[in-house]
Amino acid sequence: MHKNKIIDEAGHAHFVTFSCYKRRKWLTFDQAKRIVVGTLGAQIAKHNGKLVGFVIMPAHVHALVWFGEKGHISSFMHGLKRESSHHIKEFLKNFEYTREVDLSEPIWQTRYHDENVISEKDTYNKLDYMHRNPVVARLVENANDWKFSSARWYDKQESVGVKIEYI
Repeated sequence: MHKNKIIDEAGHAHFVTFSCYKRRKWLTFDQAKRIVVGTLGAQIAKHNGKLVGFVIMPAHVHALVWFGEKGHISSFMHGLKRESSHHIKEFLKNFEYTREVDLSEPIWQTRYHDENVISEKDTYNKLDYMHRNPVVARLVENANDWKFSSARWYDKQESVGVKIEYI
């Protein structure tokens, strides 16, 4: 099996994608998406990074992050998944249908995909790709209508619940 090699160099942005365990749609609930947004912001601050963009879909998350020093992406992702998993499970315990699912299973797949983004053109392409995700999935007609994305910040400079910084 091919293992994704993570190259964590200073100055490179990281386009990360991580998915719910067994592609379960744990992030269908707005509160679960809010937990991910809050945890993204907290982990970016903890690692002195910048969140360039994000989108939270029902079963996966895309984020474009940047750290001024190398060596942060693995610990950032570990903290993000650990903290958000804990809070999402606490939230999900209150729902009847989740009793049919074993909440001792993880919220997130163990692995994540990390792609280095070096050029400005690639940065724009990644932002466009992730912002169009809810449109392609037919969740909304316009990317700005998806509440859990940085699209509104880029288009209208509206708050999206977390600080967005273009690098």
